[in-house]
Amino acid sequence: MRHARFLSMHALAIALFVCCASAFAQDKPAKPVPTGPTPPAWEQLSAAERELLIAPIRERWNAEPAARTRMLEHAKRWQTMTPEQRKAAHDGMRRWSHLNPEQREHARALYERMREMDPDARRALREQWRTMTPEQRDAWLEQHPPANPAPQRPR
Repeated sequence: MRHARFLSMHALAIALFVCCASAFAQDKPAKPVPTGPTPPAWEQLSAAERELLIAPIRERWNAEPAARTRMLEHAKRWQTMTPEQRKAAHDGMRRWSHLNPEQREHARALYERMREMDPDARRALREQWRTMTPEQRDAWLEQHPPANPAPQRPR
C-alpha cells in the first residue's frame, strides 16, 4: 500500500525534498522502525493483495490522462534511485504532506531559488538557512517568493 500511495504523490514533492530536504528538517526524534515479520516479496502476494496495491494507481491513471507521462517518468526515475535516495524522497514526501499551504509556498520559493544555484552556492544557502531565525527565514522568503505558485490539486 505504501508504494502505491507513494506513486500517487506529486513529483514536485520528491524533487523538492531530494534537493533541499535538510533545509526543512525538523529536530524530532526518529520514529522507531516497526519490528515484526517482513512482508512477502511481490511474487508471494496473492492476486487480491497485488490488486489492492495496484488499484489506486490504476484509478489515478484512468482519471488523470494528462498526468500519465509524468507518472511514468516518475516511476522510471524511482527505479534508478539508490535506497538512500528513496528514503530521502519518502521522508520528504511525508514532511510535505504535513505542511500547510503557506509552508508549501515557502518550500516552493526555496526550491526555485536552489534550482538556479550551483552545488557550492546551494550548500552555502543550506548552511545559512540552518543558522537563520524564523524571522530571518520569513524575510528571506518574502524577498524570494515563488515565481509560479502551484495550483491547488483536489485530493
